[in-house]
Amino acid sequence: MEVNLPIIFTAVVGLLIIYYYVIEKRFSKYGIPYQHPLISFYYTILVTLKKFSFILNMHQLYYIDEKAKYVGAYDLYRPMVLIRDPELIKDVTVKHFENFVDRRVFIDVDADPLFGGNLSALGGDRWREVRNLLSPTFTSSKMKTMYKLMSQCAETFTDSLIKQSAKQTDFNSKDIFSYYTNDTIATCAFGVSVDSMKDPDNEFYRFGRKATNFESFSMFKLLIYQLSPKLYKLLKLEIIPKDVERFFYQLIRDTIAMRDEKGIVRPDMLQLMMETRHNKPGSKKPELTVANMTSHAFIFFFAGFELISNLLCWAVHEIASSSEIQKRLQEEIDDVYQRCDGEPTYEAINSMKYLDAIIDEVLRLYPISVMTDRMCTKEYELPPALPGSKPFVLRKGDSIMIPIWGLHKDPNYFPEPDKFSPDRFLDENQQNINSLTYIPFSVGPRMCIGNRFALLESKVLLVHLFRTCNVEPSEKMILPAQIDWTSMNLMVKGGFWIKVQPRQF
Repeated sequence: MEVNLPIIFTAVVGLLIIYYYVIEKRFSKYGIPYQHPLISFYYTILVTLKKFSFILNMHQLYYIDEKAKYVGAYDLYRPMVLIRDPELIKDVTVKHFENFVDRRVFIDVDADPLFGGNLSALGGDRWREVRNLLSPTFTSSKMKTMYKLMSQCAETFTDSLIKQSAKQTDFNSKDIFSYYTNDTIATCAFGVSVDSMKDPDNEFYRFGRKATNFESFSMFKLLIYQLSPKLYKLLKLEIIPKDVERFFYQLIRDTIAMRDEKGIVRPDMLQLMMETRHNKPGSKKPELTVANMTSHAFIFFFAGFELISNLLCWAVHEIASSSEIQKRLQEEIDDVYQRCDGEPTYEAINSMKYLDAIIDEVLRLYPISVMTDRMCTKEYELPPALPGSKPFVLRKGDSIMIPIWGLHKDPNYFPEPDKFSPDRFLDENQQNINSLTYIPFSVGPRMCIGNRFALLESKVLLVHLFRTCNVEPSEKMILPAQIDWTSMNLMVKGGFWIKVQPRQF
């Protein structure tokens, strides 16, 4: 029997058009402003091919209708709701959290054990169990202990930077700050001591760089999984390369064995998981295996290595670009060193108001994540999107998007939203900020579990760097800074280039 490809192609396209027409009615009949599904699909393809920015697409969605509490969009063929109203965001993430316990799963544990088995990908009771297990890692007492490890990394880093500045003054801050974040997470999560400034070719850094290098092909593989998990598995695709997976598994396995054998105890994330890995007799909870521990530690590394180094790049760029801001920060740092006899304490670092304001403003202007999501686990009725429209019922399995970037850049909440102004976060001005419009680490029970770690890691590096160095933008830096919209993260065209000189006391 002869196959008529033109007829088959026409039929498939026709069915897709009919399908999109049907799901499109789900928004239009309730009076909800929305992005047409074919346009959503078009932008998804462009983002995957790095021809358009995911961030700009989120920005477009946020401004489909400025009067609407929420708008409609599509994740490939799945309808989604982007919530614009801060009070409604609070309703779905806090007040009615039980209806939105889960997040979307971009890839499951069967398809990619290392990337798909982490806390952020878990749902329901399993998420609660692991969240309760890992939460003690990030208490104030644990942070205070890890502070010593971070300070050692920051001191080693700045010492090496000063020595190198005698030979070169220009540095690509993305490179050097990824050395620091790599070393900090290596010691705080995996119990491994490395010095990537001296040895940038060490295994931990090499495999870490490889694991976090999300090029177009990785995005394309994720797209295939979203379209058809069966096809993804049939093609034997992988997000995390096998050699990276083997390295991290072996590292965790060997570290656990060594600690068990020699009775070694360290104040890190791995230690806490080791102490709670075995259940009490009669417990029905699944045990925490080496694979589980590796997955949780890896996603912690994955987020910290790339995202925190980006945060530091933007922070140092903004500080270096303003002599006034840099002077005020250094005066605060010098005061802390003087009060602490040259050894800043955990409490002293966390009492630095101007440093806090700088980091808060960096996270507002350049958030670590431009959006977050929740999945409806129980049917939930949203109020009308606009006056005169109808309430909209979210079904089980529907997704909502929370536009962090949109809220942070909305002039209704932050006057002169594109201006870097740390003063807006100082005590006397904070009363003007609605906490629901500033959510750099998300909001509610599923907000980022590692936010304290990320903030402390950033503060420690900035304190050590600006205590010992003066920094200014390098001639290699493209000014004014231009965001590279083809990047999934907020990067700049031409790279972050800084000039470093030791301070004279």
